[in-house]
Amino acid sequence: MKKSCTFAKHFQITKNRFMKHIRNFCIIAHIDHGKSTLADRLLDYTGSVTAREKQDQLLDNMDLERERGITIKSHAIQMEYMYEGQQYILNLIDTPGHVDFSYEVSRSIAACEGALLIVDAAQSIQAQTISNLYLALENDLEIIPVLNKVDLPSANPEEVTDDIVDLLGCDPEEVIHASGKTGFGVDNILAAIINRIPAPKGNPEAPLQALIFDSVYNTFRGIETYFRVFNGEIKKGQKIKFVATGKEYFADEVGTLKLKQVAKASVKTGDVGYLITGIKTAKEVKVGDTITDFANPTTNIVEGFEDVKPMVFAGIYPVDTEDYEELRSSMEKLQLNDASLVFAPESSAALGFGFRCGFLGMLHLEIIQERLEREFNMTVITTVPNVSYHAFTNKNPNDIIIVNNPTDLPEPSTLNRVEEPYIKATIITKSDFIGQVMSLCIEKRGQITNQTYLTTERVELSFDMPLAEIVFDFYDRLKTVSKGYASFDYSPIGMRASKLVRVDILLNAQQVDALSALIHFDNAYTIGKKMCEKLKELIPRQQFDIPVQAAIGAKIISRETIKALRKDVTAKCYGGDISRKRKLLEKQKKGKKRMRQVGNVEIPQQAFMAVLKLND
Repeated sequence: MKKSCTFAKHFQITKNRFMKHIRNFCIIAHIDHGKSTLADRLLDYTGSVTAREKQDQLLDNMDLERERGITIKSHAIQMEYMYEGQQYILNLIDTPGHVDFSYEVSRSIAACEGALLIVDAAQSIQAQTISNLYLALENDLEIIPVLNKVDLPSANPEEVTDDIVDLLGCDPEEVIHASGKTGFGVDNILAAIINRIPAPKGNPEAPLQALIFDSVYNTFRGIETYFRVFNGEIKKGQKIKFVATGKEYFADEVGTLKLKQVAKASVKTGDVGYLITGIKTAKEVKVGDTITDFANPTTNIVEGFEDVKPMVFAGIYPVDTEDYEELRSSMEKLQLNDASLVFAPESSAALGFGFRCGFLGMLHLEIIQERLEREFNMTVITTVPNVSYHAFTNKNPNDIIIVNNPTDLPEPSTLNRVEEPYIKATIITKSDFIGQVMSLCIEKRGQITNQTYLTTERVELSFDMPLAEIVFDFYDRLKTVSKGYASFDYSPIGMRASKLVRVDILLNAQQVDALSALIHFDNAYTIGKKMCEKLKELIPRQQFDIPVQAAIGAKIISRETIKALRKDVTAKCYGGDISRKRKLLEKQKKGKKRMRQVGNVEIPQQAFMAVLKLND
């Protein structure tokens, strides 16, 4: 008996010793601050990649990620590093940098004990850096500040170090100077990860409790689930349960995430790994869900799980209506790889059958559209993006009608009120551009809530703004007015009542539902006029006059006319009585009138995106 107790004690010590040499960390940074390049250097320095496997932005394995220089999907990789005679396991959970993917960032942060805060020595602290830093601090992560790109001629390490010290309240000596390009300072970063980031805590003997922080689709094996074990262990062949969905599976394969997956008999407390259960439907695996043992489930669920909520909606239609089924198949395959994409079938009088899709933001919409074209050879028409509104009628003032499509808005006579989503926008810019940035935000119905000078030259502005106003051209115009020096971040703050109206576009007296938009009443007349002018430029001339009208309900608020292409029918009349010419012109006039009654107007793709560029 005594012998078995000693063995159990020794076994427990061995398990705890294993956890003592694990470090789980993520990298948080603004776009283009060198996060992916520095991750490459960490992989090189720890010998995690061979010379044959080496390439720039190794963890960004999508062509789109490399071309745009952004991380779209988060990645995880395990490194082994010998430090002071002891082997350590370092789990890097890479995070996307763009504001549209902030939910993925929050789940990656929840799976770690520490974070590398990377700041560009030339660009200093940006909005996204601060946003993700606050997320990390809320999760009690150990922050290691890294000053990247110190080798650049435009670098200003002393001043930027002071900014970091002011932001974090740390000592200047704690800021590690590094260069992702040359590899300078990487050894100091690895030493700091081991010395400063705490080892994972957890009870190896407790029931299994693991957090899903990502999932990817494998054509041959189904969904691969990436998780972090907080308590207990997950073994191959074990019957497990996903708490949020209530589904049960067998763990066909578990293992750790090197550059290629390494199968293991089990993944223990504190470690990060992957799980294959043969799941084929993306909806069954939700990021943020808890995995537990089926026979002995945990009572402690990992907190913070929520379904990803789409922020921006747009219609996607095939150019050729015969491609509808092919588009459906392509969207389903895309959803397996990107669970945050939401879509449902819809039809439009102008465009035929298509899908109403929900996206996390405008970048997400662009990425999906581009992936459809590249990966599935689908040429699609995208309608004007809009956000999700809440409408209330006079008959049932407490019943919420969710409006994802402007055509779903009830008639103005029955409408009680409309609520729209608001965001808290944080903009960091040079003090020279405060006036232009404020003018832009006020034009977009923003209300300033805070103004803080980070340094004498850099200022942080906070606004409450309607999400609908930033969906279109806000980011581009912000970069223009600040000469590229402003950085932008936002977070939702709930719904607020607004005076919104639906502006419909009529072509040849026929409503084009795909061009309808919900607009604030104060801007409706201006935008309606601009839309008519833009469409007049873009729609080709026909054999008959085309009236282009903007309307609110039954009231026409603006009109432009696309003049007809005219054939000179009197050219064959040489002299003679004027009544001959009049007769020919009268005959032409009747033909044009009849043609206008039966004629269809072809609308080019540019016309649907014209609303986005009304300020050009």
